[in-house]
Amino acid sequence: MYHTWMRYFTPGPVHHRLGLVCLGVGLQYGALPAVGPRVLDHHVAVVISAGSGWYRTPDGRTRPVTAPALLWLVPGVPHHYGAAPGPGWDESFVDFTGTAVAAYTELGCIEPERPVVPLADTTAARAAVGRIARAARRGNPLLEIETSAAVHELLVALRSARADAGGDTDPVLLALARDAFLPLSVAQHAARHGMTPAELRTAVRRGAGCSPKDYLLGIRLGRAKELLAATELPVAAVARRVGYDDPAYFSRLFTRRVGTAPIRFRERCGRAVPGGWSNRVPDPEHPPVIESRPSA
Repeated sequence: MYHTWMRYFTPGPVHHRLGLVCLGVGLQYGALPAVGPRVLDHHVAVVISAGSGWYRTPDGRTRPVTAPALLWLVPGVPHHYGAAPGPGWDESFVDFTGTAVAAYTELGCIEPERPVVPLADTTAARAAVGRIARAARRGNPLLEIETSAAVHELLVALRSARADAGGDTDPVLLALARDAFLPLSVAQHAARHGMTPAELRTAVRRGAGCSPKDYLLGIRLGRAKELLAATELPVAAVARRVGYDDPAYFSRLFTRRVGTAPIRFRERCGRAVPGGWSNRVPDPEHPPVIESRPSA
């Protein structure tokens, strides 16, 4: 005995420009029949929240699947899987496609080489699937937009839920964020943590989906923008505070990555108020509290 509910969608050309579109959603549980062997032309995320089963790789090897787990079904790759005999498993699935798939794959949110991914928890992922299911009501004029947004959310939730993911408690990422404004090279950062540069690259790629250099640069430039927008510090002082002794190099780097020079960014986004918060360096960990005023 098993129970199944599913809906399928056909987004239009304008919806595809959102980057990700949802093609279908399903909620199933029980002794479900096996799926495949088959090949699809789009991606599917299959979330197993309870029970166990199996997944057969294209070379014929069978891998056990124990909840909580994720099955990645990718275009052009044969797949064959099913629940174990008896009570079966609890499964939810989302079919999706779009131009943003390549970026999510490069960032490590989609892992074509890992068809079976152990998860630590499925709560956030199932919440995203639930939003898609609720948006699937008949006659919903925002169906494609709501389901597209939920697919983005689902991919982030699945990335955070991986059993081997450190998330925001990853000690390597926390240490790099803490030391991001020190004038250190990637090799020097690696040495501080007893790692080789290659080991550091692997750790950061696994945790943040990018290189250590890009991870540090993102933190530095984000802080530089805050200082430029909310203080009257000279550009040279901003450069030093985010780890660059050479203000000219900082300005060139900022311009190349942000698309505008630091002084132009300040002109566009500055919110400095003489005598107000602008005379203090803003602390992202302890933002000022704006107290609500009593209504008249």
